[in-house]
Amino acid sequence: MKFHDLIAAKTKSRTEYSILNISTNLVGYALNTILGFVCRIVFVQCLSADYLGVNGLFTNILTMLSLAELGVGGAIVYALYKPLAENDEEKIASLMKLYSKAYRMIGLLIAVIGLALMPFLKLVIREQPSISESIYLLYVINLFNTASSYFFSYRSSLLIAAQRNYIVSGISYTVAVVQSILQMVFLLAFRNYIGYLLIQTTGTFLFNVIVSCVAVKQFPYIREKDVKPLSKEERHVLFSNVRDLMVYKVSGLLVNSTDNILITFFNGLATTGIASNYTLLVNTLNSLLAQIFNGLTASIGNHNASEPVEKRYQMFNFLSLMNFWIFGWAALGIYFCSSDLVQLCFGEKYVLSNEIPFVMALNFFTVGMMNAVWTYKHTLGLFHYGRFIQFFTGILNIVFSVLLGTYWGLFGILFATFIARLFTSLWYDPYAVFKYGFQKSVSIYMKKIIKYLVILMCSAFLCHILFLFVSTGLIMR
Repeated sequence: MKFHDLIAAKTKSRTEYSILNISTNLVGYALNTILGFVCRIVFVQCLSADYLGVNGLFTNILTMLSLAELGVGGAIVYALYKPLAENDEEKIASLMKLYSKAYRMIGLLIAVIGLALMPFLKLVIREQPSISESIYLLYVINLFNTASSYFFSYRSSLLIAAQRNYIVSGISYTVAVVQSILQMVFLLAFRNYIGYLLIQTTGTFLFNVIVSCVAVKQFPYIREKDVKPLSKEERHVLFSNVRDLMVYKVSGLLVNSTDNILITFFNGLATTGIASNYTLLVNTLNSLLAQIFNGLTASIGNHNASEPVEKRYQMFNFLSLMNFWIFGWAALGIYFCSSDLVQLCFGEKYVLSNEIPFVMALNFFTVGMMNAVWTYKHTLGLFHYGRFIQFFTGILNIVFSVLLGTYWGLFGILFATFIARLFTSLWYDPYAVFKYGFQKSVSIYMKKIIKYLVILMCSAFLCHILFLFVSTGLIMR
């Protein structure tokens, strides 16, 4: 089937949409990952480790700025599931009109806040990095790349909610592949970081414009000027969900987007850059596996909007088991093989001690095992429950990171993230989904998780025994 035929397709079953979404995500991501990894190797060979540190630091800062989105996207995507299932064009157009106004304001807000933070960069980067360009210029380019996306990206959410993520993914990966090739050629020819960033910014802009045009072609009624506004009651429900997601998202940023800032503060940009090679491997694997769940999310939302509780619970059990096998084996791969891959691709000077792959594998597995829980929490609209628990996770993460980072350095900062999650979201979110989503006891879930952990530990022990018999230089001892 040709790409324009995929775009033209109007009605498919949930299974067909899921297969299309997953297959497009996996094939596209695999190709993009290979090219992205080669591009990373070229980056390391052409530029110093401090450039890696700057790249990782600015990514964290700008991710934190995205808190300005305040859960608007998640709330409206959830609100779109039912009208899309019922083909309610009027309601879809009303939601998208509200969505577009909100996202334009968010883009401007991110730009203003981002510029206001510029004078404080020196407080985080305490030592002058060995880069020739101004860190402020690099920051502004990254900021523009982030803020400008909000003027277009809201339309991609409509395609995703309509189970047509394969269209968004196809465009995204096509642009990304071309972008990576151009970046590698530019780095090899000029060894210049600004040009590398400008190519990335251009790619992001083109992706957003193309997806926006496709969404309008698929749903032309969203551009009608005389769109009926949402009722007062509908706006109240929507804003309540936005409020709950806002708290959850801001709190999540304290957990997920502070590590590089703390690592830079305690250990310097060079350590952030070296650690980012491991993070790249983990995030690449995590993103690859996430393609499966991203391809299923809209279909699960559609399923939850039209099926009884017991069928929802059966699907949840299937996803939980799939989570365990996929993320469990992947976590073992991270622990046993990541240092060897770093040595092979980037050189021995970038290899860290064994406890770093261990704690990264631990964080990877605990988050991966929560995929099914979080997918159902969002697609069932359970935003209200546990909206503050993530806030406590974030506070605990920062407190433990400062304490453990002082004594254990990089390992302490990464391990603090696991401790913070263990005391909060790892037990509460399953409780909320089971009690309010399935009307069942969470003990059923916890017993299954214990069985899964026993199996994983036995597998890890067997892998360790097998690795003892391997004596090649590229295998971790």
